[in-house]
Amino acid sequence: MIKSRAAQECGKADFGWLQARYTFSFGHYFDPTLMGYASLRVLNQEVLAPGASFQPRTYPRVDVLNLVLQGDAEYRDSEGNCVLVSAGEAALLSTQPNVSYSEHNPSQNKPLTRMQLWLDACPEHENPLIQKIALGEQDHFLLASPNGENDSLQLRQQVWIHHISLEAGEMLEFKINGPRAYLQSIHGQIEVQGGDTHAEQNLVCGDGAFIHQENILTVTARTTLQALLIDLPV
Repeated sequence: MIKSRAAQECGKADFGWLQARYTFSFGHYFDPTLMGYASLRVLNQEVLAPGASFQPRTYPRVDVLNLVLQGDAEYRDSEGNCVLVSAGEAALLSTQPNVSYSEHNPSQNKPLTRMQLWLDACPEHENPLIQKIALGEQDHFLLASPNGENDSLQLRQQVWIHHISLEAGEMLEFKINGPRAYLQSIHGQIEVQGGDTHAEQNLVCGDGAFIHQENILTVTARTTLQALLIDLPV
């Protein structure tokens, strides 16, 4: 099964200093049928105005992945850690219940655009509080994984996150590790096809797709494409 989640169906917010699109229930946006998908709790795309910031806050026990699409982001925690993340880079916060985190757009003239994911974290796993990675230029880049394989960010959950970058007409095939996955178009148009049910969907910029019981997934770019494939076995 492949079921699309159109960008225009998502929750939205415009606070002036912050513009956001929410795939799942978050903040003021609440839909009891969309509280996350497997261990994926949050999938937001947000734009912070120049000089704007999220003040320090604590999180539930989750891994917070921030993928910077435009501008720069500065992340700080109450343990004294600080990291600057630029466009084409990602940071992973392995949140702890007694640690607070803040996010800042350090530029006074450029907006910050980033995508943020929250993933439930296994209680018995501990990782560095902040990890950072630069995206590869290849068509398929393993962004995050349970064991940090291929120098990817290490998650505290059995989840694999793939970054996809294709030109129009290019195609990739993925083997899915479990019964569920989620595909998100960051920009560009995608044709996605399942290998078991032969289900097919076409996605445009900002759309996503719930994938269920598809062991093989074929992704074809209809335009220049940037996307994430989140493999969610549990």
